[in-house]
Amino acid sequence: MTDQNGTSVQPAAGRDGAVVAWILYILSIPSANVLVLVGLVLAYVNRGSATGLAAQHVEAQISLFWSVFWVSVVLWGLIAVSAVASVVLIGIPFLFLFGLLLLLVSIWFTVKSVLGLLALLNDRPA
Repeated sequence: MTDQNGTSVQPAAGRDGAVVAWILYILSIPSANVLVLVGLVLAYVNRGSATGLAAQHVEAQISLFWSVFWVSVVLWGLIAVSAVASVVLIGIPFLFLFGLLLLLVSIWFTVKSVLGLLALLNDRPA
């Protein structure tokens, strides 16, 4: 690669791995979240070797995964409690509410991943 002055520019180490991890995060919904685990492993593998902007994106990927993971665990727990409470019809509205929140978390994860990929491709922080 060359910059506008014609000098050679080396991409930051780990940039390709960060791009692939963002793409795997984006493809997590159609793959039933299997590819997000592959993306997480790739992010952890690149964590030690990534430099500069790529390192910041790798850290953002790991942070995004764990924040969404724990929110999802809490929501699934609330869904389970609501399912049990729906036996006496009191949990049905909560079941729908927590299911909708889980869907919104999935959409937020995907949008955040798309924005992260676009930021990395445009050499901006995540």
